[in-house]
Amino acid sequence: MTSIDFRKAQFLISAATVAQCPADHGNEVAFAGRSNAGKSSAINRLTGNSKLARTSKTPGRTRLLNFFTLSEQQRLVDLPGYGYAKVPEAMKIAWEKQLEAYLMHRRSLRGLVLLMDVRHPLQAFDRTFIEWGAASAMPMQIVLTKADKLKKGPAKNQLLAVRKELQGYGDLVSVQLFSALKGDGKDQLQGRLEQWLNYDEAADDDEDDILVAP
Repeated sequence: MTSIDFRKAQFLISAATVAQCPADHGNEVAFAGRSNAGKSSAINRLTGNSKLARTSKTPGRTRLLNFFTLSEQQRLVDLPGYGYAKVPEAMKIAWEKQLEAYLMHRRSLRGLVLLMDVRHPLQAFDRTFIEWGAASAMPMQIVLTKADKLKKGPAKNQLLAVRKELQGYGDLVSVQLFSALKGDGKDQLQGRLEQWLNYDEAADDDEDDILVAP
């Protein structure tokens, strides 16, 4: 598996709608989470760039899909935050429609990273998001952020509790602890992203041809 230098991540474009997204080719991984889940901080820790993903809580910024390139064929996507943005209900509904359209129809999407505060996991929209991913058979990495806010024992208990609750999804969903402050869990997350971002669709097609050959 080819190693990826996440420090090379560069901002590409912000899209208000799926129609404004970059060309749908190559491989990309999307990050989602509540507005206070530490999503931007996690992306910045992952890439070693504290200014890459903006951590502003301004609602006008959270409604955009922000794309970052790692290479010509590899991208990270910061999806709109949800939960605490003080915007009209109609706008929230519109955001959800764009999110659902992206998740269900984006062909280059290889995996989802869903970030949750380890102290408050599996909120209502988190569960909805997981259902969206499962409906598309999309692999998901559940990242329990702010692990440094708990002692090791309670943090491990939360990890095990979330894993148990999501075990019905089988291999589709994996769960890990993460601390943007200390960097704990960064290597594990990078490893999963490298699996997804190095996906070779042509190789899969060749394997299928071999399997059905007489």
